[in-house]
Amino acid sequence: MATGENKSVEARRFVVRGRVQGVGFRWFVEREAHMLGVAGWVRNNADGSVEVLAMGTREQLAGLRSRLREGPRAARVDDVQEADARPVSGLNTFRIEGAW
Repeated sequence: MATGENKSVEARRFVVRGRVQGVGFRWFVEREAHMLGVAGWVRNNADGSVEVLAMGTREQLAGLRSRLREGPRAARVDDVQEADARPVSGLNTFRIEGAW
């Protein structure tokens, strides 16, 4: 695979619903994203869902998707919606938004 490895970066937006706030879900996502090498952010939404913008290779995003479906032990994931997103230039780490 030395010639022209297809490592193109894709972006996805995930909205996770269930018992996903107040259970360490954002920290779980941040840790998984760091382990997978995914860039982006995670934040709580006012409607009780958790939103994730993730950028990485198709394989990295597939890994994150499967982890989002599981969630941390205290969480209950009912639904994960996924949509294409536009990659954000200059965003090369993963962070929790709105947590201080």
